Amino acid sequence: MLRPALLILSGNAAASGFLFVRNLAVAALVPVADYGIAATFALAMAAVEMASSFGLQQQIVQARDGDDPRLQDALTGFQLLRGVLSAIALFALAGPLAMFLGIPEVTWAYRVLALVPLLNAMQHFDIHRLNRNARFGPLIAVNAVPAMLSLAVVWLLAIWVGDWRVMLGAILFQAATGAILSHLVAERPWRATVDRVFWSRTLRFGWPILLNAVILFLVFQADKLAVGRILGMTSLGVFAMAVTLTLTPSLVAAKTIQTALLPRLSGMVDTSGFAGLAGVALTASMVAGLALACAGILLGWTIAPWITATGYAALPQLIGPLAVMQGIRIAKSGSTVVALSVGLTGNAALSNLPRIAALVAGVAALYQGYGLPALIWLGVAGETAGFVLSTALVTYRTGLRWSADQIALGAIGIVSAAAALVIPYLLLAALAALVPLLFELRSAWQTT
Repeated sequence: MLRPALLILSGNAAASGFLFVRNLAVAALVPVADYGIAATFALAMAAVEMASSFGLQQQIVQARDGDDPRLQDALTGFQLLRGVLSAIALFALAGPLAMFLGIPEVTWAYRVLALVPLLNAMQHFDIHRLNRNARFGPLIAVNAVPAMLSLAVVWLLAIWVGDWRVMLGAILFQAATGAILSHLVAERPWRATVDRVFWSRTLRFGWPILLNAVILFLVFQADKLAVGRILGMTSLGVFAMAVTLTLTPSLVAAKTIQTALLPRLSGMVDTSGFAGLAGVALTASMVAGLALACAGILLGWTIAPWITATGYAALPQLIGPLAVMQGIRIAKSGSTVVALSVGLTGNAALSNLPRIAALVAGVAALYQGYGLPALIWLGVAGETAGFVLSTALVTYRTGLRWSADQIALGAIGIVSAAAALVIPYLLLAALAALVPLLFELRSAWQTT
């Protein structure tokens, strides 16, 4: 099982790495304010995805009849309907969103973005069925190859237009190539059906995921919306770059943990091996969270000279606390995956509620003139409370028990990440503490 996990990690890292480099390229090729406008495209797309998220991919992986062609065809039909409604919504909201952000000249671009949910809805669902059966290559290819090609498109568009339209073109190209490639790697024919039985089941399974998607939109995007509205596009460009530098590794880790562990955990429910593998998931997420927090802090120390020279002078001071916030979120992802494997789709939404409270406080702080650091540190407090709540929920609802090693790891992570922000040498100690834990985690993985 270790080899597939490494394959998934490398694939997710490649896809996210290409998108990461693409963002850096756009930031280097356009003015900071234009990068802020480009960041609003991701915000608009996230809003659309939030409003139409029903956990379709998770359902085909988690469901006992996930291999049934009828389920796959019904989910395809549901996905198409979702894509059409999302496109209509984005087209209708383009004008109000542009006016709210103070960039009415970008209205037409948001309307063009309405094509993206349609293209995403055309992706072949067979890639997720193959993923369910531990055939990860097609899904990795569909994620990584379009991201790689869109990076090349950025350079071509920069020569042609040289402003925020570079990102618009790259997003459209990536969505189109992803849809085409998913059909090329599929094994089953593409069919979309309307099935009331399966659609009703999808709604029952997905409504807590939809609720969590709304919360996640607020967590990941509402702060950008507030920064753009209150502080303007230049400040949004700096903040968006800081989030990109710290969020990308965390998304890779979270996606890898879910892709590698959710199918296996779902198949081991009600067996004696479930508790052991769940423990691996919890420990792996905490190790990944601690490692990424420390790596992000290190990035903040080393990137300052280069970033300052490119017009993002305020960026280095934001990276450290953002890295800690994302590390805590990754540490929480293990309990989320365990909950999903047993059908507890509402756990994620509940554990994100403290982050929403912190977001409200952060926006109020922005209006009071406290700036971006206050917004970020309040986010750290919210994520910490969410981690505690998520852990408590999965422990109570599944009957799992934390080992002494896991408790010790959690304590090490909290103390080390906090101290490393202030005392650089403690970062090395934190990283060194991970080594024996990684060997222990590898042994536990192999025995489950």
